[in-house]
Amino acid sequence: MCLLRKGERWQPFGYNGSAVRIMDKKHSSDTGGQNTYIFTPAQLSKIEAVLAEDLLDVGVHSVTLIDMAGNIITTMDNGENKHDLYSLAALAAGNFGAVSTMAGLIGEDEFSLLFHKGKKENIHFSKVTDEFLLITIFGKEVSLGFLRLKVAEATEKIVGFL
Repeated sequence: MCLLRKGERWQPFGYNGSAVRIMDKKHSSDTGGQNTYIFTPAQLSKIEAVLAEDLLDVGVHSVTLIDMAGNIITTMDNGENKHDLYSLAALAAGNFGAVSTMAGLIGEDEFSLLFHKGKKENIHFSKVTDEFLLITIFGKEVSLGFLRLKVAEATEKIVGFL
């Protein structure tokens, strides 16, 4: 049995190169008081099905679920992804944390999503819960409005599985 501990980096293993920890309980706390996120095989299967059906099937290039420390929970792509997702996940978590701090500076509780537009690809970050972030990489063939709708639908389903 393996645990995905908040703040720790794990080596990839499992389906599609994901760094998923599979257990039979939902969460626990170790002796240091650090939260441990635990996923059952059924939860991961449901989450991956949602990511595939709601996002990859509409033209998204890559979708990755991470914790707020930058650890990859699961990642899926269209088979053409050549990005370093481990570095991207760590940077995304830091970016989201920095923007959350900026939100506080202007009196907002948070910004629940971020978007960066590129020439070839775009990145959309969406907060799933206080612990998890969804990173979506997509091209010009998917409009931002449509993506935001599909991410909102997928996020609602994922929250139901956690």
